[in-house]
Amino acid sequence: MVLVSAVRDYVNRMLQDISGMKVLILDSQTVSIVSVVYSQSELLQKEVFLVELIDSISKSKESMSHLKAVYFLRPTSENIQHMRRQLSNPRFGEYHLFFSNMLKDTQIHLLADSDEQEVVQQLQEFYADFIAVDPYHFTLNMPSNHHYMLPAVVDPSSLQHFCDRAVDGIGALFLALKRRPIIRYSRTSDIAKRIAQETAKLMYQQESGLFDFRRMEMSPLLLIVDRRDDPVTPLLNQWTYQAMVHELIGIQDNKVDLRSISNLPKDQQEVVLSSEQDAFFQANMYENFGDIGMNIKRMVDDFQQVAKSNQNIQTIEDMAKFVDNYPEYRKMHGNVSKHVTLVTEMSKIVEERKLMLVSETEQELACNGGQVAAFEAVTNLLNNESISDVDRLRLVMLYALRYEKESPVQLMQLFNKLASRSAKYKPGLVQFLLKQAGVDKRTSDLYGNRDLLNIARNMARGLKGVENVYTQHQPLLFQTMESITKGRLRDVDYPCVGNHFQQGRPQEVVVFIVGGTTYEESRFVALQNASNSGIRFILGGSAVLNSKRFLKDLEEAQRIARTSSSVV
Repeated sequence: MVLVSAVRDYVNRMLQDISGMKVLILDSQTVSIVSVVYSQSELLQKEVFLVELIDSISKSKESMSHLKAVYFLRPTSENIQHMRRQLSNPRFGEYHLFFSNMLKDTQIHLLADSDEQEVVQQLQEFYADFIAVDPYHFTLNMPSNHHYMLPAVVDPSSLQHFCDRAVDGIGALFLALKRRPIIRYSRTSDIAKRIAQETAKLMYQQESGLFDFRRMEMSPLLLIVDRRDDPVTPLLNQWTYQAMVHELIGIQDNKVDLRSISNLPKDQQEVVLSSEQDAFFQANMYENFGDIGMNIKRMVDDFQQVAKSNQNIQTIEDMAKFVDNYPEYRKMHGNVSKHVTLVTEMSKIVEERKLMLVSETEQELACNGGQVAAFEAVTNLLNNESISDVDRLRLVMLYALRYEKESPVQLMQLFNKLASRSAKYKPGLVQFLLKQAGVDKRTSDLYGNRDLLNIARNMARGLKGVENVYTQHQPLLFQTMESITKGRLRDVDYPCVGNHFQQGRPQEVVVFIVGGTTYEESRFVALQNASNSGIRFILGGSAVLNSKRFLKDLEEAQRIARTSSSVV
């Protein structure tokens, strides 16, 4: 429960010592930070009767001196300006200011100068500058996530802004955990190296006093890697519950927007999927799609016995009907009806887009050799009228990543076929992906066909047989965690920053993926942590990706790269 607990603790400390009616004022980032760990009803219990955004509260003039204002903001120059204006003309009886990261001395002086009426009761730094989506998974929700793909010369100030936000988030995370790590990074990535060096500078030079925690026997490890080392994982369809919801519908700050589905009751149009607040989700978030249906059916069957109903429930549609017919069931298990809705919707999408067919080929491309069969399978799917444009694009990308060196001629044939079949196909997007994340750019042995140990491991997996053809893929992160657990993470691939070296095996590891994480990876982290290997892993990144977001970032980076090259 480590990350969620850390942020909840901070929110508790902000609210519990201030008695009376309160208004909580957040910014566009801290609203996500708070909402994933604290529900509306919990805020009410702490006497928070109003939650407002700082820019909208700036526009209001109405006096509310009976309320105490609790501000929780990122320490940005815009927020400091908002605060100065609000303090010069105070509307609330008391002001309690909390910032999610380190304030500069100049910012503190500016706020003190603005507080002429002495309404500020306290000013504190609470290091919750990251969004704790799950106990071992955090994100920074960076809107301009595509910057990691661009060379530094294209837009130096935006890239600096991107790196600063990553360093702020990582710094706050380690302050919340009260640790100072040894830092390593992916050798082939300029941006991973830059973030690693700037993080080291923050922790060991600029704020070394703040990070000087009691020495542990073994320093934790911070490993900064680049999404482009494993571009396959965010391109794949997913078949475990949490990852699949994000891939097919989309999860934002643990909420799922279902407004596009017709005839849903109002309370179901946005649902919360949180392992902290939903026991069924916690028990099933990493389960296969087939098992989820059975587990929901078991819950519905239990209720049927209580309701003395003897309807015969066999399919997902039967379940959806049953839940509609029993409003009291919905009340008692608002929980279950939302899962029935999600599973029903995902089943429709799987059927419409023929995803079982598509996914089987994707998994073959990701996991098994055999270029001739792969070319034939992808060609057949490109010719299949039922396959959507985006699925065609992803299949060609997966083929290209795997066989760019082995079969350039066939690759050109697939490019041409894709361009002729898919109206939306953006010329050059697959080539741009190869330029970004092709074999020459990657640090690691993504397909396990360069290193003898990996070749042997893949053969062993092939012999054991695969329990489920749709979930046989293992992200590169799985191998990285295995290497760390066995003390085999190579210095030449993942050098240390500065003269701080890892002695022995760390007990705590934070892997930060520049460019974003996936729920498939966070599932492997949770399973690894449950295996009691003696090491606790935490995963974080600049965004939480699904294939849609990964492709959007790729298109945006390609657009900017083109514009900048035509200007030069």
